[in-house]
Amino acid sequence: MDVNGVDPNRYPILIREVWAGNLKIAFKEISDSIDKFPCISMDTEYPGRIYNSPVPFSQQSPAEKYNVLKLNVDELKLIQVGITLSDANGNLPELVIKGERFRVVWQFNFSDFNRMYDPYVEASIQLLVDSGIDLQRNLDFGIRSIDFGELLMSSGLVCSDSVSWVTFQGEFDIAFLLKILRGRNLPVGLDEFFKFVKMFFGDKLYDVKRLTWHFPNVHGGLDVVAEQFGLVRVAGRQHQAGSDSLLTCHVFYSMRDGFVDGVPYAGVLHGLT
Repeated sequence: MDVNGVDPNRYPILIREVWAGNLKIAFKEISDSIDKFPCISMDTEYPGRIYNSPVPFSQQSPAEKYNVLKLNVDELKLIQVGITLSDANGNLPELVIKGERFRVVWQFNFSDFNRMYDPYVEASIQLLVDSGIDLQRNLDFGIRSIDFGELLMSSGLVCSDSVSWVTFQGEFDIAFLLKILRGRNLPVGLDEFFKFVKMFFGDKLYDVKRLTWHFPNVHGGLDVVAEQFGLVRVAGRQHQAGSDSLLTCHVFYSMRDGFVDGVPYAGVLHGLT
């Protein structure tokens, strides 16, 4: 397996941009691929965290951390979702697009967020803009979250015992998808939240940030952790959901090889335990 995706004898990786106009096509591609590529690495981009606790994060209980998460997710709107599918060897689906074959990652661009009216953190939005996200294009051509949720429900990615989900520090990522799938605000309490997480995402949900606990010298954010495993970003840009989901996938497979008895901490989200 070439987790860095740089083998010159393999097809290039394409971050496939998904908008309202090709949303159904993209989900058809994903649904057709999920049986052979049942590991789903996922990342989101959103407008920052508008609520923070005065208590240091390390001193908060899981319930307190969840309360802050809920305050944020209930009010905020998604900007992007990135999905990378892979098989047990880390291989990606392949598609022929305009006569050329690619290994594909999907990046969904949402229209819900409008900085004229919706809450956001200025520094977070500026970071996304500097990373190449065109908020006006999202507003004009992006996907409604309600449409995304309906197609996600019928895609084979959720409510299935056959798939695995992988995130990096993924409590917000999973919470945003849960909000979309249920069409309502997050559950009041942490226990109910995890009940719905298990219902939609199953028993094989892994948070790569949590897995770093098994590697004493590994720490930091996604790019720092990837670098410590000798990995580089091979497609897209940092702070864009498609590229981040792909890098999360690569880090996960590098970590997996270090676990003799299988990957631990299924169902555990970093920050909520």
